[in-house]
Amino acid sequence: MQILTCPAQLQRLEGILRNSLPLALPVFGAVLNINRGNPGQYEVLVDKWPEFGAVLARPSGEVASGDMGHCRRGVTRRAGTCQVCSEHPWVPPGAGERRLLEHAGGVLPGPGRPPLTPALARPAPGVRVGSLSPWHVDLLNETWPYGGNARSRRYLAEILGRFPQVCLQDSSGQPISWVLTDHFGTGTHSYTLPEHRRHGHMQVALTVAAQRAHARGFPTFG
Repeated sequence: MQILTCPAQLQRLEGILRNSLPLALPVFGAVLNINRGNPGQYEVLVDKWPEFGAVLARPSGEVASGDMGHCRRGVTRRAGTCQVCSEHPWVPPGAGERRLLEHAGGVLPGPGRPPLTPALARPAPGVRVGSLSPWHVDLLNETWPYGGNARSRRYLAEILGRFPQVCLQDSSGQPISWVLTDHFGTGTHSYTLPEHRRHGHMQVALTVAAQRAHARGFPTFG
């Protein structure tokens, strides 16, 4: 496998993967992040260039046999179509990409469905759009389905500090609903506290997150 480090090659790869959406979406988000400052310190590998048949995104400098606690995603490209292969430290082996994204809080579109332009969203009275802080990591770890341990806490602290997130806060400034994104531009932890559910908070948080992603050049699907 060849690691792509040339900015021109990475920009070209972004264009190729964009033309293969939505099936290339898992890797496409990682390439977008890499081309926009690479906050997650990831790298992209292809089996050959430029006529590649497989592309993989993974943590930079990762040792193949090491357990970095990160997910890796790839797509194979054959006869004009893409197939997804994924590895995620909290998802059971063999889970499909649709299931992985559903568990993570993201949305994977059906075949042929185009990207969307996010609609406007307004918080309910007494609720404001804000952001999470590093000291909220324990709350995130307690409410994440794959959380509750030191490994998941490190992972959540990393994405909290590196990637865009949206938080709805009550009048006292306490988080009541939030959406976190990850190295692949997908939702990795979306949650509303039980006592604040059934008020449309998650819809607002997801819409605001989609608006911000759209403004950064990330496609939004529904």
